[in-house]
Parts: sequence; C-alpha cells; structure tokens
Amino acid sequence: MASYNITYDSANTAVRAFLTKVGEYYWGKSFNTGVGAAKLVWSKIKDIIFENKCAYCGKPEAKLQIEHLIMFNREQFGLHHPGNIVPICNNCNKRRKDENGKYLNWEDQLEQICRENNDLDLYFIRKKNIKEHIEEGEYKYPQFSESEQNAIRVIANTLYDNIKAKSEKALNLYQELDKAFIKGKNA
Repeated sequence: MASYNITYDSANTAVRAFLTKVGEYYWGKSFNTGVGAAKLVWSKIKDIIFENKCAYCGKPEAKLQIEHLIMFNREQFGLHHPGNIVPICNNCNKRRKDENGKYLNWEDQLEQICRENNDLDLYFIRKKNIKEHIEEGEYKYPQFSESEQNAIRVIANTLYDNIKAKSEKALNLYQELDKAFIKGKNA
C-alpha cells in the first residue's frame, strides 16, 4: 500500500479499472486472478504453460508474479486479459526504461534480461514461448485494429484527465469550505 497518495494515483487506478473491464469484455467473463475460475486460469498459465518458471529469466520460483506484457497503464494500454499475462520473478518485475525515459516493451525487456544473465542464446526460445501464448495459445490476446487501439487510448486518457481534475476540484472545494465554515467560525 502506498504511504503517500497523490491525485495521479486515483487517476491511474481508474485507468487500470477501465483496462480490466475492457479485458473482461474481450475475455467474455470476469478475470479476477485471486479467486475462482480466473485463479485457475492464472495457475494454468504459471504452472503448465510456463512450468513454474519466470517467463523472462527462466528460473524456477516459488512466488511468481503477474507481468502484463503490454503494460497495464496509460502509456501502453495493455488489458488485464489472460493472453497478456505471464509469470515472472521478483527480480524481473522491474520494467526498465529506454534512453528517453519510456518503459521498454516486453520484447526489449526480455532481451535486456537475457543479456544481463548471459542467456542471449535463450532469448529467442523464451520470446517464441511468450509469443505462442499471446498469439496462438488457449488464452490468445485480442488483436486490435488501429482504430480500436486509438479508442482505448482516448477513453483511458480522458478518464485519467477527468479523475485528476475532479480530485483537484474536490481539494479546492474543501479549501473554500474550510475558509468559510471552519476558520471563519474560529475567527
């Protein structure tokens, strides 16, 4: 849990909630990986498809985490969908940035991790396994047209801006009420 919350936190949470709902729309059902059928789907992806190994470094790990290949944020607009998640270890769960400060896509992230671990020869094998999961597997990620991607982007950015603006308006309203009723009463 964050120890310091800012306006952007609520806006980012709203975008992630929207991306979750769009992912569920394409999946056709709820995808809460913590319970029920979706938890079983996550377990199958982790335990069977990726054999309880990190999809990036290949190390077996007891506590694998969910990685959204196409990042689950307002920069990449990846959906919370079974075709967009893979298991990764804690060490690999730190998405790196490029020289312009933008997060790497999953393929560049994978390549960088393989280079750092002197496993570049395994890069193509791991990339192939991930691509099969995304493009051909049982949990295939939806292929979006440019128009669909733009629609998701526009809605997510509008939602982000609206939540941020509402939070700022709420603070301004509180400050006005504080001046009028609380501080004015004590004066």
